[in-house]
Amino acid sequence: MKPLSRPAFAAMAALFAIVMIATRFNHFGDMLHLPDASMALFFLGGIYLRKHLAFVAFVLLAVLVDWYSISYAGVSDFCITVAYSFMPLAYAVLWYGGRLLAPRFDGSLRSHGLVFLGIVVCATLSYAVSNGAFYWLGGRYTDPNMTQYVQRFMQWAPLFVRAAALYVLAAQVIHAVVARFLPREGGRGAAHV
Repeated sequence: MKPLSRPAFAAMAALFAIVMIATRFNHFGDMLHLPDASMALFFLGGIYLRKHLAFVAFVLLAVLVDWYSISYAGVSDFCITVAYSFMPLAYAVLWYGGRLLAPRFDGSLRSHGLVFLGIVVCATLSYAVSNGAFYWLGGRYTDPNMTQYVQRFMQWAPLFVRAAALYVLAAQVIHAVVARFLPREGGRGAAHV
């Protein structure tokens, strides 16, 4: 996929920021809230936005939303430990995984499958970084051990990976619909959405 035009980049970045702000307060979702889309947005950011500075901006946005939600919206600060400093690395796994796949994403069914596989792998690795840092370095567990860590990882990772994969799947459907109905340069569809 070719890089986005400046107006498309700005629109996509604004949309991603709005979705992050709207969903980041509630990690798992409930009857009134969608689950946190941050993992999917970092991965999709790598595919569509790609720029290193955009990655930094989204990390800062995530930190600002977390700060606000803890300071003013009553969200628990349980997860804010020294391990929180590993979140940029966890997000980098997603962003740069998406960025690695971006040149191979051409809108074909095969490339959509590759992107879906990519989010499953990258979200799993990203969760391993963030959860591993929290478990081993966060100071919340008195007697950390590998058996307990693996049990907790197996319990929680599927929830985070599933949410990220579903958001990416929805984005792929939207991409396919837009590519089908918007004219592209040269008159053959919208490959450069």
